[in-house]
Formats: sequence, C-alpha cells, structure tokens
Amino acid sequence: MSQAEAVSRTPRPLWSLGLLRSEIAMTFRRWRTLALLAVLAGVPALVGIAVRIETGDGGPDSGGGGEGGPAFLSQVTHNGLFLVFASLAVTLPFFLPMSAGVIAGDSLAGEAHGGTLRYLLVAPAGRTRLLLVKYATTLTFCLVSTLIVALSALATGALLFPLGEVTLLSGTSVSFGEGLLRALAIAVAVAVSLTGVAAIGLFVSTLTTSGVAAMATTVGLLITVQILDSLPQLHALQPYLFPHYWLSFADLLRDPVYWDQLEKNLGLQALYAVVFGSAAWARFTTRDITA
Repeated sequence: MSQAEAVSRTPRPLWSLGLLRSEIAMTFRRWRTLALLAVLAGVPALVGIAVRIETGDGGPDSGGGGEGGPAFLSQVTHNGLFLVFASLAVTLPFFLPMSAGVIAGDSLAGEAHGGTLRYLLVAPAGRTRLLLVKYATTLTFCLVSTLIVALSALATGALLFPLGEVTLLSGTSVSFGEGLLRALAIAVAVAVSLTGVAAIGLFVSTLTTSGVAAMATTVGLLITVQILDSLPQLHALQPYLFPHYWLSFADLLRDPVYWDQLEKNLGLQALYAVVFGSAAWARFTTRDITA
C-alpha cells in the first residue's frame, strides 16, 4: 500500500460504520480491484459474442433441461436472459472465487506489508472490529462482482439475442419479469457461495505480511480444492469441499425450486465461514503486529 493511501486514512472516523465505509471505498478505488471487475465484466461479452458467431442469426434448435453451463448456453440464442445464467456458471468455478481470494488474501497482509496495520490498530476499533470490517468488505466485493457479471451478461444478451418469456429447466414458462427476479436470486446465491473462500483468504492473510504470498496461497488452495472435487476417487470427501454445491444455483430455475442442494451449499459456506473466521480471529488477536 502506498504512503498516499496511508495518509488518506488519517482523518477517518473510528466508528465501525465509518471504518466499513472507508474500507469499502478504499478497496473499490484501487486499480487492482477495478481491473478485476473489468475482466469479470468482459467475460459475459466474450461468451455472448462467441455464441453469436457460432450460431449465426438463427442458431441451432436446442432443448432445455440439465444443469450447468452447457444447458444454459444452449438456450442463449432463444433468450438473451440465459446469458446471465451461463456467464455465472462460467465465472463461478474460477474467475469469481479467484477475485474474492485476491481481495481477501490482501486484506490484512497488504496492510502489514504497507506498514499501515499498526496504525489501524492504534484506533479504539480494536482487532476484532477490524477483522470483521475486512471480511465485510470482501463480502461486499463478492456481491458487487457477481452483480457486475450479471448486469454485463444482461446487457450483452439484450444486444445480441431476443428477450421474452423464460422457459425454466423444468419446462415451465414464466414472464420476463419473473425471469429477472430469478436472475437476481441466482446472483445473490452465487455471491453467498463465495463466503467460504473469502473466509479462507482472510485466514491466510493473518498468517503472513506479504499480500502477494497471501493472494497466491489463497488462489492455489482454490485450484487444489477444485481438482480434488473433480476426482471420482474422492466422492466421499467431496460433499465437504466448499465448491461442491456451487452450481446448485441452477435449481432456482426449476418450478418448483429444488431447495435441497441450495440449503446444503448455504450450510457448507456458513461452516467454512465460522471455522476459518474463528481461526483468523484466534490468529489475528494473538499476533504480534510489527508492521
């Protein structure tokens, strides 16, 4: 962190809400954050253009059903709103969690590397409040980044493909307005899916004073767990891995909605948030801050 950023923190209020506003504003003003958001916004545009080029004006006649990216992509030419679902399915396995891991990993380690962590702890806000603010800021980024992907996909889909009634994966047709509401619910579900990796990144950030090392470690753990979740030999372990139920958001496109895997995903993310959040608190509150 630059000296200019450290100086800009000097007059800020010490109340938790003021601290949260300051951290969120600081995070979204950084070029790294803006670059991550720009890349995420570009993914739906690339997917939409690729589908448009591949299918031409008419596109292949495709049936509905199924889960995940391919089923959504097969519907994009008939309804541009499906580009939202396809883009979230494409970005969730890596791009979105990687971005969340970068922000979470740098949250405390970056402060320590820049020499501003000790200054922050001089304030009566305390270590616990600072830790909570850092995690809340990361969760805010998770929600904003997910919404940016969804909005970019919606704009691209509206430009390249027709819009109208939405045929759900169960075969039921709903109005475009209800389809938008389901798209919003899916974006929120995807953001919630990132709470576990955000807690892991925050914990890693308490273990080092190097922001780069914390970000690399978090992303490395993400890739490793994704590989473990794809190995059939580990099927007994996979339901306990944080990415296992990520694509359960597809069940929000059924009528009636299948809640089973959505609830499992929510519970699993909450478990990771509690376990690694507690580990981060235990480490951070007992750590000797020298920078």
